[in-house]
Amino acid sequence: MQEQAPIADPATGPRHVAIIMDGNGRWAARRGLPRLEGHRRGVQALRRTVRAAIELGISYLTIYSFSSENWRRPAQEVGDLFSLLRLFVRRDLADLHGRGVRVRFVGSKEGLPPDIAGLLVEAESLTRANVGLTLVVAFNYGARQEILGAARAVARAARDGQLDIDTLDEEVFEAFLDTAGIPDPDLLIRTSGEQRLSNFLLWQSAYAELVFTPIFWPDFDRSALEAALKEFRSRDRRFGGLGAPSASLKERA
Repeated sequence: MQEQAPIADPATGPRHVAIIMDGNGRWAARRGLPRLEGHRRGVQALRRTVRAAIELGISYLTIYSFSSENWRRPAQEVGDLFSLLRLFVRRDLADLHGRGVRVRFVGSKEGLPPDIAGLLVEAESLTRANVGLTLVVAFNYGARQEILGAARAVARAARDGQLDIDTLDEEVFEAFLDTAGIPDPDLLIRTSGEQRLSNFLLWQSAYAELVFTPIFWPDFDRSALEAALKEFRSRDRRFGGLGAPSASLKERA
């Protein structure tokens, strides 16, 4: 009899998993393939991971799809990444919607091709009422830029009399972030063996457990995700205290 797959337990988590999908180019280079093929296989890995997250009972999955620094890459590669996003939304959106997935994008829409910006709005609008997995796609996203934008918005609100600056605390500030309404990640995974955050969810990951795996993103699958979940459950999450709390540090819808 096949062993039943582990299901995410709200008491032990993780409720929210964030992934830095790294290693597409190196995966391709080691096989003598063009970088585009690595990105294509990365999309396949994303499909597998979304399905696994649904089956494992994860509530939120955030993926680092395109950083604000990725604009520095060759124009051809940036164009290829945009083309893959177009294909992903057009081919996979109906399936995600059918599975009850809610899609949300975080990051700046400034500078994006009009059709890309339109696809992002379409995906969010179509799936807004869904109550299954929330798939958060960080696209044209940078954490420092997000925090700076939130600080500017707070300053404007205070200037316009909409905010008493003396009432500003973490909860109020978080409402100005791109991720407002999304719980902080419990587990952050980075593939490919690199061990840095690369300007991803810097505010939100203050108490996230970090798991770095040598697996290149195109090879990431359910077993790799389950291994990261197992590692997460082995950690003692104290949030600066002396013992593991009975509940999450923060409970936010």
